[in-house]
Amino acid sequence: MIAYAVYMAAVSLVSAVAAIADKIRAKRGARRIPERTLVFLAALGGAPTMFLTMIVIRHKTKKPLFMISLPLLTVAHFILFLLLLKYVF
Repeated sequence: MIAYAVYMAAVSLVSAVAAIADKIRAKRGARRIPERTLVFLAALGGAPTMFLTMIVIRHKTKKPLFMISLPLLTVAHFILFLLLLKYVF
């Protein structure tokens, strides 16, 4: 359980930092973080944190890819967590 918590904390931190970095790069006109990388980080477990971060910093909130996939991934990860609690931990 501790390993899972550490993993989720690390993925969440990396996801939030990536979203913030992409926002900063967008403002500066610099090279951006590819959308597939952001979605990949979300799929690894960072969806809840990335979704909240993007809402707070108002980044990619008009992109259906993010506004649909991040909440869906959040629900999927929550279900996975419940299954892990029931059958593994």
